[in-house]
Parts: sequence; structure tokens; C-alpha cells
Amino acid sequence: MKILIRGGEVVTADARRKADVLVDGETIAAVGEDLAARADRVLDARGRYVLPGGVDAHTHFELAFGGVVSSDDFETGTIAALHGGTTTVIDFAVPEPGATLRSGYEAWRAKADGRTAVDYGLHVILRDGSEARLAEMDELVREGVTSFKLFMAYPGVYLLDDGAIFRALQRARANGSLITVHAENGHVIEELRRQALAAGRTEPIHHALTRPPQTEGEATGRAILLAELAGAPVYIVHLTAAPALAHVREARARGLRAYAETCPQYLFLTEDCYREPGFDGAKYVMSPPLRPRGHQEELWRGLADGTLQVVGTDHCPFCMHAGFAGLPAQKERGIGDFTKIPNGVPGVETRLVLLHDGGVRAGRFPLERLVDVCCTAPARIFGLYPRKGTIAVGSDADLVVFDPNRRLSLSAAALHMRVDYSPYEGREVTGAPSAVLARGEVVVEDGKYLGRKGRGRFLRRGAPMV
Repeated sequence: MKILIRGGEVVTADARRKADVLVDGETIAAVGEDLAARADRVLDARGRYVLPGGVDAHTHFELAFGGVVSSDDFETGTIAALHGGTTTVIDFAVPEPGATLRSGYEAWRAKADGRTAVDYGLHVILRDGSEARLAEMDELVREGVTSFKLFMAYPGVYLLDDGAIFRALQRARANGSLITVHAENGHVIEELRRQALAAGRTEPIHHALTRPPQTEGEATGRAILLAELAGAPVYIVHLTAAPALAHVREARARGLRAYAETCPQYLFLTEDCYREPGFDGAKYVMSPPLRPRGHQEELWRGLADGTLQVVGTDHCPFCMHAGFAGLPAQKERGIGDFTKIPNGVPGVETRLVLLHDGGVRAGRFPLERLVDVCCTAPARIFGLYPRKGTIAVGSDADLVVFDPNRRLSLSAAALHMRVDYSPYEGREVTGAPSAVLARGEVVVEDGKYLGRKGRGRFLRRGAPMV
């Protein structure tokens, strides 16, 4: 099928111009002014932008955490992603303790294949640094899994010591993959949590107070140092704090291959949210936590000047109340003990609209930069470019017709994520998708989902462009 998107302003990471886009089958066939092409359908994009489909390199669908499972599965979560203009996700496969990396990879393929509405890739989490696990990295790289995640937090569950981190970085250098790091000092945090509970401090605010910015700054600096010693690139996930950002900025100034993402929640919400009445602060429990307001402007500056390369979402929703969508108690498990609140918030649907409203319309950075951090940079860094993340002949026809004047209320009732609240409840944004194409098929139009279950494909990724 041929689709002609006519009269829009085509925006990539490095340019914007008035142009038509011709889609032939699953790919882009032509981009140019006043294309005289026969098409089965014409989409009128006058007065609108035509953007590449978003690439969200950080999602957690069906993730087990603290005895519950995140409320969006691969079907509901990826449909929500499409409504928000995201056409590709990279989720995290989690092996069971002591199990092989392949077992985690295969478990996540079984969850996702035949159910996703978008194309998807996988990172695989490293839970130990044994030679057997490191050797498995090589096998998975050959199958298109070219990034791995490790943790400096959650002792006894995920945390790796510095020796294991260093060995993993060396292995990644050898096999051409990329290590992504959750950088918080887990041992210090665990001691602060123990002390808080012993003192009877159980409310949600203590989730933030026991994970102070210094614990993220120290771990980020240490991760970069270990990567430098190993001669490997490193990617810091969900960076939130000014001390951590300073380490990334200094490393990049020295020419190190240090990369980092932040998330919308850290740009728009603050630590004060944990002080909402009653147990409502639990809505915002995530790790790392929200920070005091002063950190926000540092993150915005980091996005504008290139210190931060990517905005992901860390989408990992847990419902506030038992019974929503037939789910058991999730956030409520932490009433009386903040350490038992499942960590995570919804966000896969709201990334693009928030960044347009609070970034582009607010004058913090141009539209091209929005495309870079939400589409092009994640595609490049994680081995999907130019198939994904840009508008070019031969690229997949993942496209967003974006109406800069459309108003949208970010309420749980109006959004499509399977969760009973929005951390941005009541916020009005200007600018939202009016149509979304995924591999040449119109899958969302005027707020209606037109796709079909299982149309998404697993993506074998190439070498990271780092």
C-alpha cells in the first residue's frame, strides 16, 4: 500500500523543511517537495509536523518487582506507546537468580512475540559477573542483543561488585556491545533505609530521603571510571541528579564515551510530590527518586547542551489501588513501610507530548533536539539507525503526524496505559500526535487505535553507534 503524507513540515535531528513523504509498503520511498506520486491514501499534514516514530529505549512491561508485576503487559503497554507517538521500544529481559542470560532472553521473547503493537528490542540484565555469564553475552550479541544492563543498587537482588562490573565492561569492549548502568550506591542506600525504618520513618517521602543525590553522583562517577579503565563506552540510565550530571559532563569533555539518559518525570516532577497527603506520595516512588527542584534546571541544560543524549521513560507502572483491571494490591503493599512500595511510574504514552510542551514550546530547545533525544539518538546508540529514528528513503515508515496546536489532558481517564493514576494528573499540554504510522500502516488516527495485536516484530540490533 502507498500512503502520501502531504504538506507537512518534516523534522529530523538536524533539519526541518516543508516536504511530502511517500510510503511504499513498510518503508519510506521518497521525501521531497510536491511529490507527484500516485498513492492509495493521502494524509493531509498541512500545519503539522511529520516526525520519526519515537524510540523508547527504557521500558519495563510485565516486570516482577517486590511480589507484584507491572500493570502494563506487552500488548497494553505498546498500544499506549503508539498513542503517544512511540513506535519502537527496548525492554529489559530479566533472568531468574542464577539462571542463564539466554533463559531471560527467551522468557521475554515468549511474553512479547505475537503480542506487541510496536517493533521491539531487548536489553538483557546481568545478575552476576561469572565467566559463564560473560561468555553468554557473546552468544546474544550474535543474535542481535547488543546491550546489557547491570546494577550498582539493590544488594542481594541485582547489585554487582566493582570487579564484576569491570569484567562486564571489558567483555562488552571485546564483543562490541554496550553496558547500561543503574548507578546508585546500593550499600549506602540500604543502610539509610535500615536506619529510617528503625527510627519509625515509614512514609513515602523517606524513599527519596534514603536515596540522596550523592549516592547517585558517587555511583555515576565510579561507573565512568570503571568504563575508562576498561576502555569501553558506558550508558547511564535514568540520570536524575546534578552531581551525576557533572560526572558525565566532565567525562565527555575529556573525550570519554560516556552517555546518559534522563526521563520526563525528573524534568517535570519534584521531591515535593512525596509529601502529598496520606499515602498519595506512593504514586511517585521510583528509583532513583524525584529530586529537589534545583536539579530539574540542570537536567534541562544537560539536554540542551548535549550532555544528556536520550530521554527514555523507565515506564514501569503499578496501580495505587487493588482491583483496577482485576489486579491485586500493588503500591498499597507499602502502606506502613516505604521500602515495600513497588518502584515505578507510567510514562510510555506521555514522553513526546511532555517534551514538546515543556521543552520546545517553553523555548528550552528546538524541535530538532526533541527528535534527537526521543528518536534519533536512542536509535543510533542502540544499533537501530537508520532503520529507525529518522525520516529517510529506505528507513522504516515509522512516522508521527504531530499537531502542534492539539490540546491534551494528561489524566488517567484520557490516557491508554493500564494504570489507575497519572503522575501528571490534570496537566494540560499543547501538541500531540494526530496520526501514527508503524512500518507503513496507520495504527493511530485522531485518538483511535487501528492496529492489530502482534503486528510488532523483534528487532535484531546492530552494533551500538558509540
